[in-house]
Amino acid sequence: MARKALALAALTAALTLSTGTAQASASGELIGYPGPDGVIWVPEVTGSSGFVSGGLNAHLDTYTTFACEGDGSIEVTFVLDEHPDRNPAPFTLTCAPDSPTRTTVPLGPGLHGGFGATVTTSSPSIRWGATVVQPE
Repeated sequence: MARKALALAALTAALTLSTGTAQASASGELIGYPGPDGVIWVPEVTGSSGFVSGGLNAHLDTYTTFACEGDGSIEVTFVLDEHPDRNPAPFTLTCAPDSPTRTTVPLGPGLHGGFGATVTTSSPSIRWGATVVQPE
């Protein structure tokens, strides 16, 4: 289990786009490890950034959870490689200044192939984290 968590964390770090600055939070991670159903885990990023994944299992539902903290908001958009005409669940999340705000968004069943998410922050100091899970 620890080796899988380390591998997932290493993969996430490699896939996180370089426009944001990953840093450890003095108050802990914004969003915890998603467990064995996790496809993506981004514990914490500061500023605008995003992530990509190599694929989704079309036989499982897909859920994404975002958390943010700071005085502002994050805007999240998705791109699905195999579904270019579909932009699932774009949203804006208002961030509390001193405690994490979280939301879980179902992306729905039947998604397959690679995908990416872009997170645009209203301020470069906004902290955010995310998970994508496909529960079995």
